[in-house]
Order: sequence, then C-alpha cells, then structure tokens
Amino acid sequence: MHTVAALALGGFFTATGLGHFLAAPYFRSLVPAWIPAPGAVVAASGIAEIAVAGSLFVPQTRVAGGWAAVVLIGGFLVVWLDALRRVSSGAERFADRPLGMAAVLAANAGYLLWAGYIAVG
Repeated sequence: MHTVAALALGGFFTATGLGHFLAAPYFRSLVPAWIPAPGAVVAASGIAEIAVAGSLFVPQTRVAGGWAAVVLIGGFLVVWLDALRRVSSGAERFADRPLGMAAVLAANAGYLLWAGYIAVG
C-alpha cells in the first residue's frame, strides 16, 4: 500500500507541477499579492513539485520525498490561509466561498496526511 500511495502522490505532483507551466495564469492568481515575482514563484514551485515527484518514484529516495512533499504542501498552505481572509459567501469562485475554502483546507490536510504516511515509511 505504501508503494501505491507514493506512486499516486508522485503522479499527482507530476501533474500539478506541469500544471504550473501549462496553466501558469491560474497558478499566478493563487500567489498572495505580498509575495514578489509571482511568475518566478509559480515556476519554482512547479519545478519543486516535479522534483519531489521524481523522488517519490524511486524507492531509495521515497521517504525523503515524502518529507519534501510534507514541507512543500505545508508551504502551499500559506496561499490558502492568505485566501481565507477574502472568503465571502457572494464570491464568484467556489474556492473563495466558505464551503469552498473549507473543502480546499480539508483537501490540503488530506494531502499532508498522504505525504506524511509516505514520509514515515
């Protein structure tokens, strides 16, 4: 089960890492205004996700990759916690509404648990 979890998270990180380049405007829109150079941040985080994915695919680096995923996902929570300030029941995007933000935060908690499961071997 551990191997399946690692390979699935690796696939997820590969897809989202590539998404940083294929859908860069969307990912830039997630970067809080107080973080400089959103384009560079999106590119760097996309590269980091792809690198972490690579480490999850290799059995010898899987545990380290799990810990790297925990750190990366934890860093992404900054984006969502910042977005929490703008939550409004009348928001256009679902993720900017209370229920949407609750879903986003729950999903990220799940990602942290998923990565943590891999990290502890």
